[in-house]
Amino acid sequence: MKLSLIIPCYNEAANLPLLLDRCATLAQLPDIEVILVDNGSTDNSAEVLQTLLPKYPHCRTVRVPVNQGYGFGILSGLNAAQGDLLAWTHADMQTDPKDVIRGLEFFTSHGNNKNIYVKGKRIKRPLADVIFTIGMSIFETCLLKTRLWDINAQPNMFSREFFKSWQNPPHDFSLDLYAYFTARNQGLPVYRFPVEFGERAHGISHWNVNWAAKMKFIRRTMGFSFELKKRLSK
Repeated sequence: MKLSLIIPCYNEAANLPLLLDRCATLAQLPDIEVILVDNGSTDNSAEVLQTLLPKYPHCRTVRVPVNQGYGFGILSGLNAAQGDLLAWTHADMQTDPKDVIRGLEFFTSHGNNKNIYVKGKRIKRPLADVIFTIGMSIFETCLLKTRLWDINAQPNMFSREFFKSWQNPPHDFSLDLYAYFTARNQGLPVYRFPVEFGERAHGISHWNVNWAAKMKFIRRTMGFSFELKKRLSK
């Protein structure tokens, strides 16, 4: 099975050399491609990718001219992907793209069964972030009546067939919730595995900056959560 790993990159020029170096290990696996989505970056990400990508033949890029959200960048990469299995993770180096190697083991151990959903489970995080995650997980679980835990953990891994079933996915950070909930709602077996969550290598988070940014994230996520609930009731 061919795997396509999508990594949305928004103004991550300083992280790109490190990210590509981490992705070099993935070239040892057969049938894998890494798609770095230049998600409307306004720094010199395009130039960095143009310079470095020839050294990594298993990696390629998709360019989004104007940033339209984290989820839009991922969807752009997923639509361009060629794999039977699809996945995404972050570009900020807080999670390791090599985590997908362990995620692949769940598919192979099930006889290459693609009708499962595989997702990381973050460990070694700051206490404040853990408390925030617990609160959001309890809220989503109670609202949607589906067990949803550590919703924004990476990577997310699933089949192309599952992706084709999506209807009106969100273009912001709610995409993590949408994909995870849709897998649960469709009855796909969900498998989790621990992934270390470290510090950003360079730059700052585009949402987890302070509590004001967290509150903005909460409002957006809660709004989409109620929209999901409405969809269920139709």
